[in-house]
Amino acid sequence: MPPSNTNSHRPLLERIDTPADLRLLSEVQLPQLARELRSYLLASVASTGGHLAAGLGTIELTIALHYVLNTPQDHLIWDVGHQTYPHKILTGRKQGMASLRQRGGIAGFPKRSESEYDAFGTGHSSTSISAALGMCIADRHNGRNKKSVAVIGDGAMTAGMAFEALNHAGDSDADLLVILNDNDMSISANVGGLSNHLTRLLSGSLYSTIREGGKRVLGNLPGPVHELARRTEEHVKGMVAPGTMFEELGFNYFGPIDGHDLDTLIPTLRNLTQLRGPRFLHVVTRKGKGYFPAEDNPSKYHGVGSFDTSTGEAHQSATTDIPTYTHVFSDWLCDMAAADERLVGITPAMREGSGLVKFSQRYPERYFDTGIAEQHAVTLAAGMACEGLKPVVAIYSTFLQRAYDQLIHDVALQNLPVLFAIDRAGLVGADGPTHTGGYDISFMRCIPNLVLMAPATASEARAMLTSGFLHDGPCAVRYPRGAIHGKPPGSDLQAIDFGKAELCREGKTIALLVFGTLLHEAREVAEQLDATLVNMRFIKPLDTTCINQVCARHELIVSIEDNAIAGGAGSAVSEYLDQQGCTIKRLHLGFPDRFVEHGETGGLLTEWGLDTAGMLARIRAYINDELLI
Repeated sequence: MPPSNTNSHRPLLERIDTPADLRLLSEVQLPQLARELRSYLLASVASTGGHLAAGLGTIELTIALHYVLNTPQDHLIWDVGHQTYPHKILTGRKQGMASLRQRGGIAGFPKRSESEYDAFGTGHSSTSISAALGMCIADRHNGRNKKSVAVIGDGAMTAGMAFEALNHAGDSDADLLVILNDNDMSISANVGGLSNHLTRLLSGSLYSTIREGGKRVLGNLPGPVHELARRTEEHVKGMVAPGTMFEELGFNYFGPIDGHDLDTLIPTLRNLTQLRGPRFLHVVTRKGKGYFPAEDNPSKYHGVGSFDTSTGEAHQSATTDIPTYTHVFSDWLCDMAAADERLVGITPAMREGSGLVKFSQRYPERYFDTGIAEQHAVTLAAGMACEGLKPVVAIYSTFLQRAYDQLIHDVALQNLPVLFAIDRAGLVGADGPTHTGGYDISFMRCIPNLVLMAPATASEARAMLTSGFLHDGPCAVRYPRGAIHGKPPGSDLQAIDFGKAELCREGKTIALLVFGTLLHEAREVAEQLDATLVNMRFIKPLDTTCINQVCARHELIVSIEDNAIAGGAGSAVSEYLDQQGCTIKRLHLGFPDRFVEHGETGGLLTEWGLDTAGMLARIRAYINDELLI
């Protein structure tokens, strides 16, 4: 059920459907609105699940930005998208929060097609500054007087792309404001009255006038004198503000200020929107602000299912205690690390999500979190492998896309023994198209030297991880989010037969070649059609001996995978058969050529014809069309 929305509960929030309504409030009413918005957000996410802690930390900042800016005419770009729930509530999607991340409901991230207030889609991170700079340049080219503001989290600032954009923007005259939402206290802790007061002064018109006038005067002085004055200004500011790095990049730095203090935020933002050129505002917030369990453990409340707000405990689910493929990887990693001291674990800021918590605690000296820096993570692994270590890179399928160049040039081209444990392959459900792992087979199988495996069960996943680790070259094991298929694996470190498929059922006429965990749905299809069922296991290298045997005894081959059909595992089968001059009929089942929207995984499988009923219907339709039976 959606949260209560009566006037008695949240009278100010009830009046706001758009930021224009927000701007009708007086400034003295805004702290009450912040309390109401925080209450609504907490009740809403507790009901639907979603990302919580980051949004609780951006309540006041969101209010202040929409209060000062003229959105949607001005561009407001969020980075990362986890922190945008308050933004969604204030921009006409308050009632839509009841359908958050559900099929047909609103997305969990900014989405341009969903609202004119979502200036740029942001599912991943570190893109906001580049996008905002692009908008600045386009507006100037088109003669439009709009403001562009990028709000970037401190985690997103670990990625190289953010600094590439800062380097470009600082060397331009773009009218760009970058706001660093520092919610981990990792950059600065010197927030207080003096810092807030100083920032208001530095962002004000008096200081700006003096500063610009001083530049003109100093510009006529000899070079050494001008440089001395410039460096003196930087060092004076550096004594009270940690902005020297951003100043060196060409930004006018302000902050840090308290991101929960509206009395400071609003005048500072007003001042900064009147200035020109690249500006950088450092705002410190607290994840989970206003809800103690989330403040105390923001990682736990980063992404949540439905929960009881009075206790903070998750509502019980029938699948709560069922192990996941991530758990299987976590156990394997620790067991293999105990057996081989060369193993090191690497993750780009996804310790919890990728299952490295236990490993990081047991082997802290062999655990490396690179931050949101996927490119660096992959090349770091390559460097380690050059010197005899055995790196395991735990990474989501969708995040590996960001390190494609490094995967090819730094690992595969040099044939280095790096194992990629690819979590969230296939459908991911509520996180939607930005997180769908539906392309890794297509973009990895074309890379020379790389071995690619897809387990159908938990036991296979463990055995494949062992095989990949022992292989003297680059390997990848892709596995889905969610509960395991089959029994939980044991504790052995037995490898799988390399490059060999598994014949699961002998049938007639039709052969189903399944790559990955859709084997579970395909079993019933095979029974009903009296089809042969093969668990292919390896996408690269293909078990061509098995494929030859299947082709000799059947009239139709059906490939099944949780990946894009274009360039996928089925395409690999067809490419091989074409090379052999084999003309057997073929049908490829997988994701069609469009993005997968958010929704419950089972419902998405049904929609895409990849549940048992859908597979049966599509195969029977093909049979009828081709008059095979």
